[in-house]
Amino acid sequence: MDNTPLLEATGLVRHYGRHPGVADIDLSVAPGDVVGLLGVNGAGKSTILQLLAGTLAPHAGRIRIAGHDLARAPSRAKRHIGYLAERPALYGELTVDESLDLAARLQQIPRAARLDAVASAKHDTGLADIGRRLVGGLSKGTAQRVGLAQAIVHRPALLLLDEPTSGLDPSQLRGMRELIARLSADHAVILSSHLLAEIQAVATRTVIVAGGRIVLDGPMSDDETRWIEMTCLRAPAPDALTGFTEIQAAEPMGAGRVRLRGAPGTDIRARVVELSVIHNWGLVGLRASGNDLEHRFMTATGQTPARHEARP
Repeated sequence: MDNTPLLEATGLVRHYGRHPGVADIDLSVAPGDVVGLLGVNGAGKSTILQLLAGTLAPHAGRIRIAGHDLARAPSRAKRHIGYLAERPALYGELTVDESLDLAARLQQIPRAARLDAVASAKHDTGLADIGRRLVGGLSKGTAQRVGLAQAIVHRPALLLLDEPTSGLDPSQLRGMRELIARLSADHAVILSSHLLAEIQAVATRTVIVAGGRIVLDGPMSDDETRWIEMTCLRAPAPDALTGFTEIQAAEPMGAGRVRLRGAPGTDIRARVVELSVIHNWGLVGLRASGNDLEHRFMTATGQTPARHEARP
């Protein structure tokens, strides 16, 4: 994997009159990175993404995209960026095909290549069968996918996604997560969220923002993706659980809940279900545990569990 930075942002500052927006933002993203920009509402996540996308000018600092200075050569830099705003710019009176064709025109894709570009974007976002439908009649989840298709129609190297799962129902949420995971194979991705579970589900690296500043930037640890939480009517003792080779650690949480950590490279959920049936534990719930990332978030931002909004 090429580790040459695709994005380099240094010393970014943006204020709104006397009110601070963001300050001293340094961020570097390499090809293949999936960066979760995490923070409570109002922390500065959207401002950072708008600065990186070139839709908002910094009062200080520098941004380079694929070697191009965003301020001095904006057209060249923006060719490498796909930006999905929290509220995508969609025209309800246009069809899906017309919306994507408009995006392709704005990205200066040659006419001869435009049809294939639109078809490819529809295929990648699961829109191939609804090209003639009006955008105004789509569900929010489908409209979000249209916005994402617009962002990737020109095949950018870097995707900037601002709260891409906001307001989606559970089915749409799962679909968007899967879509982002697929796109991350060919794009570097920065996505923002105030929900720990969203970042944990797709990101390989966490950037935590508080008060307009980056307070933590580091890789998602293996522990954060290997812990699960189970709830049982008859929860077994932790010592009994660690007697199974697939389970490396078990921590009681009370009220029938136990946190489990699987061995490296293993997904223990199916095994836990099987063991529950065999030993009559009465399993009633199983989910990924966000406690490790939650602890990092609270430590970095000084929040308490009762106050912070970033919870799974």
